[in-house]
Order: sequence, then structure tokens, then C-alpha cells
Amino acid sequence: MGHGAYALTRVAVVVRAPAGWLWWPGLLAAGIGVLVPGPAGRTAGLVAGAALCVGAAPVVCLARRGRYTALARDASRAGKAVILQDRAVTLRVWRRAHRWWLLCAFLAAVGSSCVLPAAGGLLMAGAALGLWGKALWLGRWEREHEALLWVRTDCVGKGGAAGKEVREYALTGTAAGDARPGGARRGGAWAGGPRSGGVRAGGARAGH
Repeated sequence: MGHGAYALTRVAVVVRAPAGWLWWPGLLAAGIGVLVPGPAGRTAGLVAGAALCVGAAPVVCLARRGRYTALARDASRAGKAVILQDRAVTLRVWRRAHRWWLLCAFLAAVGSSCVLPAAGGLLMAGAALGLWGKALWLGRWEREHEALLWVRTDCVGKGGAAGKEVREYALTGTAAGDARPGGARRGGAWAGGPRSGGVRAGGARAGH
């Protein structure tokens, strides 16, 4: 990692960020779709939707695993000047950047019910399951290596935490940040760093 102050966000949190916003709107779209009398019929729509859900989950979960693994293998220790971004901040930034995309996806899922009731919504739900699965896989890696994976916030663009702009990951101890391995919210008071030497992002320096 480069020298000087820069912000890092958790890789697993970036991966998990879209999951909730695909899961609940997907289920809502599926529920609305059941009420829409499509030409294929509700039963056909639900069967097709279930197949799409089951198919999408492993595809999303397994996508780019080689890229994540390579970046994790070559990760270096984070510098002393880094700023660790809060989990909530990462989620909020992602939501703001993708809110119109999410709205379009929801409307498309509802609209697809005119052909196959509930299928589009269940596809969204399947993608959410795949993202949660990928975050759990990252969490297992972090537990096995007793380290958390971070990526620079200015490199997380359209490609996410494994996009073309991402050149490397950073490592911290498992006590750093406010999210557990895998990106779930950490319960209790946040120590802020491996030696309790950091505080929240927005002025915060993380101790290493």
C-alpha cells in the first residue's frame, strides 16, 4: 500500500452492501408479481423464478473468486496513516451511488411479472443470496488468516471490491473496524484498531 493518509473500506462490507437492497425489494417484487395474472400463469412464473433464484445464487457467489483470492494472497499490511471507514458509511455510500439502478431493477422485476409472475423478483433474491454467500466465504478466509481485508475507497468504483481499478488489498488485525469477519456488524463497543489505537473514519487514524 502507498504511503500517506488514505481511506480504506472493508472488502466484505462492499460485497455485502447490495444484498439487502436486492433481497427485500426482490421479495416485494415477487409478491406483487404473484398478484399479476401473467400469460404464463402464476405456477409457471413461480417455478421459473425458483429456478432463476437457485441458479443465480451460486453464479454470483462464485463470480470473480479467483480475482479476490489473488488480491487477498498479495495483500500487504496497512500503513499507520490509514483511515478505516465505518461499515455504515460504506453502506450509505453504496446506496447513494446505486439508488437509481436499484429502482430500475425493482421496476424491471415488477414489469417482468406481466410475462412470468414473480420470476424477476426471485432472480433479485437469488443474487442477494449469492452476495451473502460470497461475504461468508471472505469471512472464512479472514478467520483462517486472522486478518481483515480492506480496499482503498477511491478504487471501489463500478467494478466493486475486485474491479479493474483495484490493484491491491490491505490487511489489518481482526480487531480493526466496526465489522466482523465477513462484513457483519460487530456487536458491543468498537475498539477501533488492533491495539485500540484508532477511531472512526472522518478524522480517524488506525493503530497497527
